[in-house]
Amino acid sequence: MTPKRPADPAVLVATVGGIGLIPIAPGTWGSLAAVPAGWLIVNVLGVAGLLAAIVAIFALGVWASGRYAARAGEHDPGSCVIDEVVGQLIVVAALPPDPWFLAGGFVMFRLFDIIKPWPAGLVDQRVPGGLGIMLDDVVAGLQAAAVMMVIVAILEHGGLP
Repeated sequence: MTPKRPADPAVLVATVGGIGLIPIAPGTWGSLAAVPAGWLIVNVLGVAGLLAAIVAIFALGVWASGRYAARAGEHDPGSCVIDEVVGQLIVVAALPPDPWFLAGGFVMFRLFDIIKPWPAGLVDQRVPGGLGIMLDDVVAGLQAAAVMMVIVAILEHGGLP
């Protein structure tokens, strides 16, 4: 059962204002919402501002997703998308603000988030509660960011630095 009381602060945060309640591909919608938000933060506050936002959202997300999952009686409810937002923001922070790179980073993060290659899958299986919900997407975000940084280096500079 997914808690659907949007007035509850934990529900609002965990579902990113209700985005996670979209019935089809809520994680994809959560990730997609993060791309323009991250781009805006970088343009207003710089990468340091985005990194600070990621830390704050992560901390808030640990609380909200843990509470939300406990109420839902699920390990990681699909409607809880604050973790996708943090993972996607990590990718945005690592990339130049080019629409093609941001689109590639979106696709790469979704791939890593869905497949959960090691160590993201290990974190997903072994770390309980809100910390586990958030942390596996942080790992997937770092993995996607690393791959995208290599791609950017190849495309922009003709090779690795």
